[in-house]
Amino acid sequence: MTNRSCITLYNFFVFNSTFGPREGEEHKKILFYQPADTHIDTKIKNVGLCEAVVKFTETFTDKPCASLHTQKTRQIFLQPEEDFWMVMTVTIPKSETEKDGQTLTEYHEDDVQDSVFGSILEQSYNMFKLFMGTFTNILKKTNVQHLMQRLDHFFPRYLGTLKLNQADIMEVHNGIQFLPLDKNSYLRIQCFINLIEASFSQVKYTAFLYNDQLVWSGLEQEDMRILYKYLTTSLFPSSLESEMSRESPKTGSPLPPMTASSHYGKYVTGPPNLNDESNMGKVPHIYVNTDTSYEELNLIVYRALSATVCLMVEPSVIPGFDWYKKIDSFLGPQLSTLASDISEQYSKRASLPSDQQFKYIYFNHMNLAQKTTIHNRKTLSAIINPEIVRLISDINASFAKTEEDAETVMKTMTDCWVVGKKSDQREFYVVINQKNANLIEINEEVKRLCSTHFNNIFFLD
Repeated sequence: MTNRSCITLYNFFVFNSTFGPREGEEHKKILFYQPADTHIDTKIKNVGLCEAVVKFTETFTDKPCASLHTQKTRQIFLQPEEDFWMVMTVTIPKSETEKDGQTLTEYHEDDVQDSVFGSILEQSYNMFKLFMGTFTNILKKTNVQHLMQRLDHFFPRYLGTLKLNQADIMEVHNGIQFLPLDKNSYLRIQCFINLIEASFSQVKYTAFLYNDQLVWSGLEQEDMRILYKYLTTSLFPSSLESEMSRESPKTGSPLPPMTASSHYGKYVTGPPNLNDESNMGKVPHIYVNTDTSYEELNLIVYRALSATVCLMVEPSVIPGFDWYKKIDSFLGPQLSTLASDISEQYSKRASLPSDQQFKYIYFNHMNLAQKTTIHNRKTLSAIINPEIVRLISDINASFAKTEEDAETVMKTMTDCWVVGKKSDQREFYVVINQKNANLIEINEEVKRLCSTHFNNIFFLD
């Protein structure tokens, strides 16, 4: 019998070598360390080892050290800001088999891919930056102790949400799922957003989503990418289930009648009950454009049925309870109507027949658009053989080493074809189950799929 262990987080820490330059002050370098109950000597030893590795690798390359491989662990390094280092260590999965009365242990290092876990570490910094600001800016405004407090407030909770065993190519792309709409519907939404921003001067940026898919955003792409990750993996799942079961009708069933004074709108962040002025609810602070203007905003999220509007308001003009009521009166009826109209298009698209012979992943680096049928759309967990998903990540890592267009075609031991294409800032990976096909037939099949499902996107000659 063989038991295979899971990938687990061994430790995670943030340090700055300039904070403890003298002997006996090494502990001052450590800004955050998880597990927190680790002995201080062990913390100092692990940070010292990372410093030595970083310093040693600097003599061979201009690029900072990215990872350290050992038999039992994989250590990932990130230098997000000058002098600051973040390190994440994960365990390598192992399997144990009994043979001739002995236990044989095998470590599966291929299960942990540097590109995937490097992206997870980078996302952890970006998420911290979204809610807390940059390390450097926190130090400018306060001091080291306050930075440590913010790190200790954020990371223990965030690290608990990581699903390391599900991590794959989706973490590398970290893209955005867009909702395709006809031109009239898109223009209606854009006019609706323009009207919001014209009617309520406190609103600086707006984003519109439907069923966890982005329709429109006024934020810069990188900021929206981070915010989208937070909305779809944290905020929406925690509030959507109860709200949908209580308010949203089943697909295809008629909407209950809605009068001029009623609607299906509700605050996700903001006052939970507009009849109770004593409870303003929780409104997250976020930081955007941290490389330029460094803006701090309040994130007010409002939902009606499956449509969501994110209003980003400057904290210097904190809205009162009457403002929330006005927003509700303004957004509720119009957003409910929009959501109802969009749902008809969404239901028609969902009912279209799909080709079951292939699965694919598409990513566009220019607009961060991402599509996948290899993953469950809600959980983003892979629904095909994990070995094939890892193979796709390996092809992606190979593509990342060159700026040239590229194409890779592979046939697995199970007679499954995996094709990767990179062209004009776009990537396309397809898995085809045609074991009797040859290379020419697979190439023609991929061209057919591109012309059918990704018309006008790209081709590789």
